[in-house]
Amino acid sequence: MKIVIVEDEKNVQEELRLLLESAAYEVTAIEEFNHVSMQIESENPDLVLLDVNLPGLNGREICKEVRLAADVPIIFVTSDDDVMAEISGMLAGGDDYITKPYHPSILLARIAAVLKRTRKKTEEESYTFTYNGVTLDIRTYKLFYKGQQVEISKHECKLLHYLFLHSGEVVPRLELIEYLWDNEVFIDDNALSVTVTRIRGRLEEIGVTGFIETKRGAGYRI
Repeated sequence: MKIVIVEDEKNVQEELRLLLESAAYEVTAIEEFNHVSMQIESENPDLVLLDVNLPGLNGREICKEVRLAADVPIIFVTSDDDVMAEISGMLAGGDDYITKPYHPSILLARIAAVLKRTRKKTEEESYTFTYNGVTLDIRTYKLFYKGQQVEISKHECKLLHYLFLHSGEVVPRLELIEYLWDNEVFIDDNALSVTVTRIRGRLEEIGVTGFIETKRGAGYRI
């Protein structure tokens, strides 16, 4: 896990570096405070520790700039312990706010908590796909639409997943057949049509029609 430190006080910067490295994090400290958000983006970190009072742009403005390009977790670490300052930091896009002086164990625990929360969110997003209001969860083989849900078979889920990955494109029938029945020696071409029909039926159960288009002589598209 890589953490970027944005802190202009050298003693605090070095203290944070030693603490994080002792906890087995990879650490990079920003040394120049021009175009900080661009430097953060180029480092592609897993988390940022960001001071508020910095040369040039303050931490809140930097946080806003980072948020325009990335969803990296940001924890403010600052001596500014005013309640409104904390609220402003969170509204700017911060994930947590820790005031100096901090207890090293508490700081490490807060970092671990933010990383865990972010990782869980990322993992959940990697299992769910949404297009035109319809959400597919490939872990549970379920479809969701406007508060309703329906369960589909593993095979139907596999086909829909492929269409979601190519949303907006016409996927040729042969490509779908090869993807779905790759290990089969013989497959009836009609099996694909039957599977699509079943999926359409499941979608209709939750109020969705016309989600899968048939492109005659070509294939299917969502």
